[in-house]
Amino acid sequence: MNSTRAAVDGVRGVFSVDSTDPGAAPRGLDAFRRGWETQIGDDVFQLPAYSADTIGDFRVKGHVARVHGAAIADLHAASATRTADVPGGDQDLVAMYVVQRGAWTLGGPPGCGEQTVSAGQFLVRHLGRLSAFETTAHLTAKFFVLPPGELKPLLGNRVVTGPADSAEMRLLTALTDMIHTTVADLDPTGVEAAHGALIELAKAVAKGRFDGMEPRLAPALTQAAKDLADRRLADPELSPAMLARELNVSVRTLHRAFAAVGEQVTTYIRHRRLQEARLALTAPSGRLSISELAAHWQFADSSHFTRAFKKHYGQTPTEYARSTEAASLSPN
Repeated sequence: MNSTRAAVDGVRGVFSVDSTDPGAAPRGLDAFRRGWETQIGDDVFQLPAYSADTIGDFRVKGHVARVHGAAIADLHAASATRTADVPGGDQDLVAMYVVQRGAWTLGGPPGCGEQTVSAGQFLVRHLGRLSAFETTAHLTAKFFVLPPGELKPLLGNRVVTGPADSAEMRLLTALTDMIHTTVADLDPTGVEAAHGALIELAKAVAKGRFDGMEPRLAPALTQAAKDLADRRLADPELSPAMLARELNVSVRTLHRAFAAVGEQVTTYIRHRRLQEARLALTAPSGRLSISELAAHWQFADSSHFTRAFKKHYGQTPTEYARSTEAASLSPN
């Protein structure tokens, strides 16, 4: 089987490539370039010429999607990459780099030096021409190409940098993850809505704050809040106010986002805590008592926990634990 893959969807503008398998590297850049040029297009972003060592060793796994005049890419590079010294060529776009691991060094505009985006950082800037760049091996990053219309006036000649885990970037990351998983199934109206939400959140990054509540942004804000809540389920401070503060939005905005997708913040937190408590009840060893579970998952007391558990699952915690244990012991 050919170990270099470029699985493309010609209608939707989606492709993936994986040249990390042994022996695939020499064909990796060709597969990536072919996928980009045929599915994303030079009208969005023209790929630069790469250095000779990159051409021979291009070990990258990635997923790329076009959303109208924008493109979003998730990249995991095992090898270092480097462009030719002087790529040349004019273009007019806004580029955003979000680095989780490794580093991405960018050539600066005339008269300016290089800029390096280190792990845990993002950078967004307007590009008027192709410029050189270099990435380290073992890079994990997101790369966004965005139309300049609404973003260029906000940026001007500024280069905006900041932490990749900022509230605005967490929202943007949640949205792009959702786009990657759904874009192939979206109809034209859905693609247009996704594009609009992408631009709005990119503007929020450029401004340094997001507190609007357009319906098309509700899913991304809701998912970011859920991801944060899942990491803090045992935290006694977990609340809508804490989530709103961490995501840099008002509590009202957060509640409206959940309502727009048919949910409530407090209900989500309670149900997730009950789910984790149910899993703990079936743990093979070191099982906590009912009162200990209630305290760990921030219920007022064991009675309150028992009532909430029975209402959600139809059994008390003790009944559930016994029925699960009996089922595991019964012969097949």
